[in-house]
Parts: sequence; C-alpha cells; structure tokens
Amino acid sequence: MNNFEVEIQKCVLCHNPKCNKVYTNVDAERVIRAAKFDNIKGAYQLIDDKMNCQEKNVHCTESCPMNVNIEEVLKYIIEAGENNVEINDVDISTEICGVRLENPFLLSSSIVGSRYEMCKRAFEQGWAGVATKTICLMDIHESSPRFSALKGENNTFVGFKNIEQLSEYSLEENLEMIRRLKKEFPSKVVIASIMGRNDKEWKLLAKEVTKAGADLIELNFSCPNMKYQGTGSDVGQDPDTVKKFTKVVRNVTNLPILAKMTPNITDMRVPAIASKNGGADGIAAINTIKCITGVDTDSFVPEPQVNGKSSLGGYSGRAVKPIALRFIAEMTNDKELENMSYSGMGGIYTWKDAVEFMLLGCSNVQITTSVMEYGYRIIDDLILGLKIYMKEHNFKSVSDFVGLSKQNLVSNDKLEKDTIEFPKFNYNKCVNCGRCYISCKDGGHQAISFDDLHRKPILNGSKCVGCQLCKMVCPQGAISIAPNRVAKR
Repeated sequence: MNNFEVEIQKCVLCHNPKCNKVYTNVDAERVIRAAKFDNIKGAYQLIDDKMNCQEKNVHCTESCPMNVNIEEVLKYIIEAGENNVEINDVDISTEICGVRLENPFLLSSSIVGSRYEMCKRAFEQGWAGVATKTICLMDIHESSPRFSALKGENNTFVGFKNIEQLSEYSLEENLEMIRRLKKEFPSKVVIASIMGRNDKEWKLLAKEVTKAGADLIELNFSCPNMKYQGTGSDVGQDPDTVKKFTKVVRNVTNLPILAKMTPNITDMRVPAIASKNGGADGIAAINTIKCITGVDTDSFVPEPQVNGKSSLGGYSGRAVKPIALRFIAEMTNDKELENMSYSGMGGIYTWKDAVEFMLLGCSNVQITTSVMEYGYRIIDDLILGLKIYMKEHNFKSVSDFVGLSKQNLVSNDKLEKDTIEFPKFNYNKCVNCGRCYISCKDGGHQAISFDDLHRKPILNGSKCVGCQLCKMVCPQGAISIAPNRVAKR
C-alpha cells in the first residue's frame, strides 16, 4: 500500500470539511472524494491546471481531524494525472422498461427514498429517479435499533444489516409524495414500489399509484423482514404466487412493471420467468440477503439487539456485489428472459461497480447502502466516472456496452486449462513480509520459498500452478502476472 492509499483511507469525507478552506483554487474535499471513489482521472480533472500544492493559508494536515496528509494526496493525483478527457458531449441517458432516464443512477426502494424532502434533495443533486420505499396497507412499526454492520478500514461498511420493513407512511401520504415529485420534477423517474397481502390489496395499490402519476410500478416480492406470512421474500420464493400477483397488477395498470427478486433462493431465474409470464416488463435484483452479522459474545444476543432479542435481517453493502452479479448474469444469459429490462442493485459504491452491472446486461442501477453511508453526493462521481469511462472506450451511448460481458461468461468445463500464468515479483515494491510464502506454503502448492537472509520470496516454477493466491494476499501489490502464458508440463 503506497502513501496515497494510506492517506486516502484515513479520509472520512466530512461534511463541510476544513480542508475546503485550505486551498484558494481547488475544492480539496471534492477532489479527495473523487479519488476515494475509484475516480483518479476524475479527481485530476477537478484540479486547476495552475494549482500549487504549496498555496495554502494554514497547514493542510492540521486542518484535517483525521490528520490526512492532503498535500500528499493532491500531489499523487497530479503526478498520476493524464490529459483531461473532454466529456461534455458524452450522453449517459438510458432507459428502464422503455422509460427514459437522464442517467443510469436511481435510488432503490428504502429509507433513502422514503419522503418527499429526501427525494427532492436527491433529484436536485442529480439522481435520475427513485424507487419509493415500498407502499403498502399494512400496519408498519419498526424496531430500535434496526441496523448492524461488519466494518472494514476506517470504520467503513463491508456488509450492512437492516431489519426494516416497508413504508410507515399512509397510502395517501405516499401518493401525495408521488404527485408532488412528478409535478416539480417531470423529467425524473418515480418508480412506485408496492406490496399487498392479497389480490385486493395489490389491485388497489397498483390503481392508486398509477393515478398518482408514477412512471413504473415495482412489485416487492423480496423484502426479507416481513412480520406478515405470505409477503415479501415468501412470495419471491414461490413462482406460482409471483406469476399470480404480477398478473393481478398487469390487469389494472398500463404502466411498465418491474418484479423485484429475492436472492434468498437457489435459482432466481425460476421466479423471474414466472413474473414475465404474469406480465412483468423487467426485473429488479437483488434485494437483501437474509443474514446474521454477528453475535454479542457477552450478552449472547445477535446484532442488532432490540431489548435483548434480535432477528434475521437483510444484508447489503459491498459484500453482496459478487452475489448480485451472479444472479444478474444468470438471468440475462437465459433465453427465456432475454427480452426483459434489468435494473441492477447490490453493493454498488463506485461508477466501476455500476459499469460491471451494465456490462452484464443492466440498463440502469439502483443504490441504497452507499448513500446511507456517504450521502446523495456520491452521484457526482458516479456520473463523472461513467462519462470518463465511456469517452475513453468510445461508447456513444450506454446501450453500446450494456451486456458486452455476457458472452465471456462460460461454464467451467469450457475454460482453457492447458496453460499457466506465473506470478512475477517486483522486489522494488516488496516489503519482505513473507505473506506470499506463508499463504503458498499453507494454502497453496508450496511453490514459493523464502530467502531469510535477504528476506525475499523465490518462485519454484516446477511446483507453481498459476493459481495467483500469492498475488491476492500481497499487501503491497508487488506481485503481478508474468506477461507470457506457458504450456503445462
């Protein structure tokens, strides 16, 4: 890990930070935020060409409550920077079930889109649309506390658990929110997320949100936290019920329908196909995964503790992205689902995360956990990073790259297995920790020895199978893949 990575991890992205008052010609917080969200090129474009790192009226590190060496961070960005990419002509508009979006970024159905004031603020900052917190006719009361998390570097979320249910607001309050948002922001997309307990409730909700002016309806077949049997993920695990309720809604609205799938199932394609057969136009996936994030070893109560008890909850955040991508890839590669529209979600924090979902077939993405952690402001780097990516790859529109990766996903028996990619050590970056040696010896193929005198790893090519475990565990990024693949012995 270089000095830049160390410093950037220390930054907690303060509100109205002191570092903004340090430099006279650069928004330091905005630049650092871009870099923190995997957007070095975007960060460079935000720095004035004439900026002088010495131009400050107070010592930059002293201005930061986390003692981030801001000068070191900005210096790295400048040195790593390339010529600015002209992005003014990049078109990032896309669609969801045929409805135009000004960009691919939506707020997913959750607390982040539960009130008019919140959605208004998000729209003003640049979000293209919102899926409302699920509207229902149930009596919803929430627990306190209702969140727990697995934490990583600098106290950031690795995985996040919630035990929330649906909207606590009345049907009329939610309908009024939809009406106000569509009146004041006609170009923004409002997806009405709904859930009923029976045919009558599904019909009523669908009719009312249609009259209120929603652009689409999302059917919540996936909330894992419901107190009512036969709702939420209970429905999403039963394809017959999925088809039945989708058809009920289809018969009372002309709006496009998204069926929101539960990941608490072995094969998501089964209920997805059922929703298509019931009249759905698209799939939203994934919702949260049932989980327990941890147990207090003194009180013996799982987290979060609610008056000495807890329950299973929904897991989200960075940790679920690989699972979400798997489900998306399986559905978008299925012939029976190839004409569906896909809205992806699950662990999206950066523009690159979003692009990965789009490369596997999603025309747009929905986001919650990263907004809960960092706020609506992350839209800045989602948009900036996407524009730079598209410009550099000469994509004229989002549709140019949606689904490009699908053809490169094959079954294991079709993978080439006749050659090896050996690791290559960069001794200039190596800090002589021996982690690669330990992992290869105890968890690999004993293909690395360690010179204790000079404290450096040495590869034994006759034993190496090219698994690249050593590359994965190296804390310094000092191991790369050798340029030439070699035939197996």
